[in-house]
This record gives sequence, C-alpha cells and structure tokens, in this order.
Amino acid sequence: MNVADLGVFPDSVEFVVEQRGLILEKTWDHLVLSGAALALALLVALPLGIWLGHLHRGSFVAINVANIGRALPSLAVIAIGIAFLGVGFTNVTVALVVLAVPPILTNAYVAVDGVEADVVEAARGMGMTKSQIVRRVELPLAVPLVFAGIRTATVFVIATATIAAVAGGGGLGDIIVNQAAYGLEGVVGAAICVSVLALVADALLGGLQRLVTPPGLRSIPDALEPDVITGVTRR
Repeated sequence: MNVADLGVFPDSVEFVVEQRGLILEKTWDHLVLSGAALALALLVALPLGIWLGHLHRGSFVAINVANIGRALPSLAVIAIGIAFLGVGFTNVTVALVVLAVPPILTNAYVAVDGVEADVVEAARGMGMTKSQIVRRVELPLAVPLVFAGIRTATVFVIATATIAAVAGGGGLGDIIVNQAAYGLEGVVGAAICVSVLALVADALLGGLQRLVTPPGLRSIPDALEPDVITGVTRR
C-alpha cells in the first residue's frame, strides 16, 4: 500500500456524507430488493424445512437443495433469468431467492429434525396434536438453529445484492460498479455502507432471536448453534 492509498478511506467517508441523498436513495433500493428476496425465501423454505423436519423425512431434498444453491453462481442465475424475465428488479430478486433458500431450508430441517424424540413423545403423551407439537415443542427448541440459517441468508443476500446493478436491479451496487462516475472513493464508500447494512441486519436478527428463544435455552451453551452450511456459530 502506498501513501496515496491511505487517503481512500477518509475520502470515502467524505463521499458518503456529501452524497448522503444519493446514498440514502440507493440504500433504500438495496433494502427493498434484499427484503423482497428474503421474504420470498422465507415463505418457500421455512415452512418446507419445518414440515420435512417434523416428518423426519426429506434429508435428501434439504441437503441437495443446499448444495445446488451454493453451487449456482448468482451472476449465472441472473444471466439465465434475463432470457425469461428480462433486465430489472424481478430477475435479480429471483437470483437472490435462489441464494437465500438453501441455508434457511437446511437449518430449519436440521433444527426440527434434531429435537429429542423423548420430548416429542412426552408431548404426544400429554394429548397434544401434531400442530401443537410443532408450535409449542419443536419450534421453540429449534429457534437458535433456525435463526442461524435466516441470519446467514440475510448477510448473503445483502452482500450479493450489489450485483443487482449489472441487471438493472438498482441499489448500492449502482455506485460500486460505476467507478468512472463516482470514483474510487464512491466505490469504497458504497461498499462500506453494504457492510454496515449486513452487520446491522445480523445484529437486529440476533436480538429478535434472543427475544423469541425460550428463557430456559438462553443460558444453555448448546443453544449457540452453528449454521449447518457455513459452520459459523451465531449467538
């Protein structure tokens, strides 16, 4: 690193401050895109993962969906989608959904499938129905690992949404891929904003996870579950 490089970071911060209107507009677009993709992924993957885990079936589906989702580059999905969906918001959202589904689905399946059989049998012996067992027994015990998948997917989506710019999806990626217009300080400034968004989103989800986790599990070390895809332990 030469001396000139040392000025990039303060220049980037100055760019963010001076161009705060542009940054706020692009940040909002980035959040809308990421939020839409995550909402769709949750609607698809979470119920399916919980259902398969409750049945103790479908490990082949969960594992292979995770492997396929990780193997498909988001840029390739966007390129294929252009032929069917054209350029724009919808195409990029589909690509991000493909990225977000694997960790949510796999973690939900493993979390529910891993609930102790004795606990489920005890609940069944108390007269609980299948839906009550899922809602009152399996889901509360599965919360830490389920949220680990959601948090992993959220960080992946926010970070990867920067490629939306190549397909007209908008967001902070519009600045990152356009160094000719915004300069190096603009590129770095937008990248910093993406990093902050990902960290803030992860922290907020961590707080929500703690709120919905049963009090008895908060003090148990095993409740700090690793994401089953990345192996990263999340609090």
